[in-house]
Amino acid sequence: MKLIADSGSTKTDWVLQGQPESISTIGYNPYFTDTPKIVASLTENLLPLIGVKTITDIYFYGSGCSHPSKNKTVEDALKQCFPAATHIEINHDLLGAARALLGQKSGFAAILGTGMNTCLFNGNEVTHNVDSLGFLLGDEGSGSYLGRKLLRDFLRKLMPHDLQVDFAANYPISQEEILDKLYHGERPNRFLASFASFAGKHSQNEYIREMVRAGFQDFFKNVVTNYPSFESHKLNCVGSIGYVFKDLLADVADDFNMPVGNIIQSPVEGLLDFHLGN
Repeated sequence: MKLIADSGSTKTDWVLQGQPESISTIGYNPYFTDTPKIVASLTENLLPLIGVKTITDIYFYGSGCSHPSKNKTVEDALKQCFPAATHIEINHDLLGAARALLGQKSGFAAILGTGMNTCLFNGNEVTHNVDSLGFLLGDEGSGSYLGRKLLRDFLRKLMPHDLQVDFAANYPISQEEILDKLYHGERPNRFLASFASFAGKHSQNEYIREMVRAGFQDFFKNVVTNYPSFESHKLNCVGSIGYVFKDLLADVADDFNMPVGNIIQSPVEGLLDFHLGN
């Protein structure tokens, strides 16, 4: 039995062969979470829901899983939780996005969720990547990017009045608390991205739409256009931000003469199909 996981900085989606519904847990980025914490979380939130002894193959795609030492953090946790598994494979979430969006075909793949990442894929592996640079320097168009802009405008009272009032009601947090979480909290990128749901709630508001559009324009100007002959590829994208605002993403792609391919919210079903076919 195969178990597939797609883990971002905010949450992990798990899908089990033969079960139509995915299961969600917190994200397990090994840069922020160690093996014991992963084991504790899986033991409480995932293992009671699935038949542990039936799982023989695990394919884990995760944010932060791009270095052997970090991959081992996750692999050791999975070995403890799934002792019957004979094959455990840990890969970066960017490879997972490419496989879910493109299968074994070549093309361009992007992630626009809590964070942002992009690549060219040859049907087997990632061949070119413009570094996202993370939430401090980059991650254009992502949830953390939008969250930072929302917080800035809220604290400076630059939002339209009705949104300012609604934001304050939804997030009763002081400027001191916000700055403390950003500068001293464990996961400032996830904290920033948590405010992107406010943009989704007001997805038809013109202020929000202009903010999202500007984020996608930055995404294209600073990242996508740095790929050689980017207009010859279709824009294939996975992630909550790209999916919720796919109409704006398509509009901006058209402005840059890039055709649009698949835009999906979660890659897990595509990944299950990929591994069942391989």
